[in-house]
Amino acid sequence: MIKFIDLFAGIGGIRLAFEQQGFKCVASSEIDNEACRTYELNFHERPLGDIKQIKSEDFPEFEVLCAGFPCQPFSIAGKRKGFEDTRGTLFFDVARILEEKRPKCLFLENVAGIVTHDNGNTLKIIENTLHDLQYDFDWKLMNACDYGIPQNRNRWYCVGFRKDLRISFTTEKNKKCFSFPKKSCLIYKTDDIILSHVSDCYKSTPIACNNIKKFLNDYLKSDRFKHNQNLIIANEIRPSRCNFRSDGISPCLTAKMGTGGNNIPVVVSQYRKLTERECLKIMGFPESFKISPNKASTYKQIGNSVVVYVVSQIAEQIKKVLI
Repeated sequence: MIKFIDLFAGIGGIRLAFEQQGFKCVASSEIDNEACRTYELNFHERPLGDIKQIKSEDFPEFEVLCAGFPCQPFSIAGKRKGFEDTRGTLFFDVARILEEKRPKCLFLENVAGIVTHDNGNTLKIIENTLHDLQYDFDWKLMNACDYGIPQNRNRWYCVGFRKDLRISFTTEKNKKCFSFPKKSCLIYKTDDIILSHVSDCYKSTPIACNNIKKFLNDYLKSDRFKHNQNLIIANEIRPSRCNFRSDGISPCLTAKMGTGGNNIPVVVSQYRKLTERECLKIMGFPESFKISPNKASTYKQIGNSVVVYVVSQIAEQIKKVLI
């Protein structure tokens, strides 16, 4: 069984995805207390705390390092070449553990904006650091709606292997080859997961309801709405700027959902915000996943997580070259 560690674990979306492919998690790290509670509720163990306080020797042996690290600017970007430029950032701790533990493989996840963040310096330093640490790697921007899950969520995924393993990212003779999953059709749409009856606590406010009515009058006098009665909009307070979908795909769920109801996507036909269970489904989590109901912190945790089904497909490709 291939062992991995789960850094910046959140509620455990990456762990869940890798475990679905038969990997074994031997340690995790997360600093947010609410996320740790959810993690413990589902995996029956509490993650280690602040990654900056954890020594590499505190981790048992593992073969894959997984990290959904935050995107941060590097203050001395471009003045050196790689590893040294990461000091003072959370990615430095990822690099530190890679250097000291030398796992066979790494899996990194981040927002799509990392590609252009700080005029490209952030990504350049990450790439230089991985080269310095003797890892071959490739990265790809993947939108969840192109890989089976009905959410417009574009994310950066990076997979790397220790150079001595001679694993290629292009077809080469006498080498194992890793490739990212191919695009696929949706396995369900938002209409398939929207509940017909939910608690009144999810209902929109009177002001929001009026705005939704205006939205319907102004924008939905067309066949699009007739074809999708559960059309979802992303902002219930400012209808003139609503980000709506009528194709069975949800707008991107973000951590901002935890800052107030106007940031939680709305089911137009029912004048209410999405429930946590519906949000989890839009993130590719299974029905069995447990999470606290109707709390701002809960929506934030979901928006901060990963699309489990997409990561699971990448984990499957990783397993093919490691076994």
